Amino acid sequence: MKLQIALLASIAIFSFSNIFGQEVPNEVENIISPEIHDDQTVTFRFYAPSADKVEITSDFLPAVKVMGRFGEVDGPGTTPLIKNELGLWSITTEPLESEFYSYNFSVDGIRSMDPNNPYAVRNSSSLTNFFIIGQGQGDMYKTNDIPHGSVTHRWYDSPGLEMDRRITVYTPPGYEGTDEEFPVLYLLHGAGGDEDSWSTHGRSAQIMDNLIAMGKAKPMIVVMPNGNVVQDGGYGQGSNGFPKPQFILPQTMNGVYEANFMDIVKFTEENYRVKANKEHRAIAGLSMGGFHTMHISRYYPNTFDYVGLMSSALMPREDATDKVYNSIDATLKTQKENGLKLYWMAIGKTDFLYGANQEFKKKLDDIDMAYEYVETDGGHIWRNWRIYLAEFAPKLFN
Repeated sequence: MKLQIALLASIAIFSFSNIFGQEVPNEVENIISPEIHDDQTVTFRFYAPSADKVEITSDFLPAVKVMGRFGEVDGPGTTPLIKNELGLWSITTEPLESEFYSYNFSVDGIRSMDPNNPYAVRNSSSLTNFFIIGQGQGDMYKTNDIPHGSVTHRWYDSPGLEMDRRITVYTPPGYEGTDEEFPVLYLLHGAGGDEDSWSTHGRSAQIMDNLIAMGKAKPMIVVMPNGNVVQDGGYGQGSNGFPKPQFILPQTMNGVYEANFMDIVKFTEENYRVKANKEHRAIAGLSMGGFHTMHISRYYPNTFDYVGLMSSALMPREDATDKVYNSIDATLKTQKENGLKLYWMAIGKTDFLYGANQEFKKKLDDIDMAYEYVETDGGHIWRNWRIYLAEFAPKLFN
């Protein structure tokens, strides 16, 4: 009887080893997913013997139109997995181009993370697994064998917001071992994000390390603040505990953040070795952060020589009643007359904010303000914003 049981166990183990193409794991937790092959195809696996349907949703699939908060937008595509006789669902992709990809599963209509992939990022209330395909653009987002900068979380005093607030700061390789002063890029997140968004989903530290190592970007400090003015720290990091994340928090786009932004600049220039002048300050942001960037840079029109707007939420808002939003045309003219090294805009062709960005371009044209404009494929997605940072940073402080 014992011999028969042992024989059956051996048969089961042999069957699993054939499926996985590896020495069989004794536990289903050891299933490999995703498995990236030499030809850049990727196999995903999900063990769910009782499920009737398992699907994967990812940005490596063709985009589909979905209804968002502001109308129809591009969303990640979905495709089914195939179930074998042991209850293991799987799918292997076509060869994928080099990129950073995110994905999640759906099991009988219930969203699920990949239990075999511990690597995940959060954006707003959405948590997704990710993987990177190298040998191209994806290498920009990898931690490569090069000198590395440091990412720290600090707390700064904001008298205007009447609280101490958490902030993320990247310092370039070698910062701690030199007396050199560095320029600063203030990098702002979008709606639903916080001070961790650019360093996690945006891979800002890896991008900066790689650009600096390749000699494409000047060593610089990157300051990544929290644009949600009612928070002292991002989700799970502040004094309000662990609330359910919201897409847009109160007062986020009503001028309070922009009016008090110099608290952040003051903290940076008092606590880091920086070149504290207009020629060595840059500000950029995505979506809501692009909205903040446009208004901060013109409200303080002699503060930043480099301005970057990425898929910016530049449409008028009914709650934009603060003094910051007064005299937009006049302050843009003042900003132009004070002189800028670079005013840079980028947007995807299918971004739901495309029309608003075209209208803003016309406003700049009407006042004869010089700018650089980049138009890419794709919509309102992190894939574009990582590319934009990798293209914008090399243009700074030259």
